[in-house]
Amino acid sequence: MKMKELLLFLSCVVCVSADALHTDIHVIGCSDFNGEVMFGLDREELWYADFEKQMGVSPQPSFIDPISFGAGAYKTAVSNLNTCRQNLQITREGIKDFPPLRDAPSGVMIYTRDEMELRVNNTLICHVTGFYPAPVKVSWTKNGRITTEGSSINTPYPNKNGTFTQIARLKFIPQQGDVYSCTVEHLALTKPLIKIYNVETPETPETPETPKPSVGPAVFCGLGVIIGLLSAAGGTFFILKANKCI
Repeated sequence: MKMKELLLFLSCVVCVSADALHTDIHVIGCSDFNGEVMFGLDREELWYADFEKQMGVSPQPSFIDPISFGAGAYKTAVSNLNTCRQNLQITREGIKDFPPLRDAPSGVMIYTRDEMELRVNNTLICHVTGFYPAPVKVSWTKNGRITTEGSSINTPYPNKNGTFTQIARLKFIPQQGDVYSCTVEHLALTKPLIKIYNVETPETPETPETPKPSVGPAVFCGLGVIIGLLSAAGGTFFILKANKCI
């Protein structure tokens, strides 16, 4: 499947407060068939437009006070997407003779969100970074079969060096012996990158046995003492006998 390159316009605003320094980011990206509009704070997604479901999504954790972007946020995102595609056509005409820049992912890792326990709900994370242009395509398998249930992927997040990071997730229940994989595809790759996760319980270390005392040294030691005492007694006997003869 051929993936289209994205033309991205990035707007970063650094906000300073009395307590800390925060980085606010607004990303607008588009191709002929796909688009992205996202707001983030300190490398975390606050809101993004889901153009397939035609709605805005706020992937903010439930334990924080949610940041609202208003009822008109999705409508504004659609307008920004249309403007992006108009600019894409103009830019394409202007740089059609320039070779495209492509960087393959520099790092792919697979790990669990929480410490792994058998038969306890968890999430597998496939972390992909260092690629350009965005996006990457990530697919999952379980025991060699493609699985999509419980899978998701965030919007591409820009790194400071101009490359991107994306994180794919898969909800799963660990069962002993199961094998999972995440497969990463990108324009700059000649073949997909695959990372494997094996569900295995850590082996319980064996308790070292307390060494049993050896009877050998004690026996030899006892014999040595007895022989020594007998020798001493014999010497005394001969001394007394010699004195008696005198």
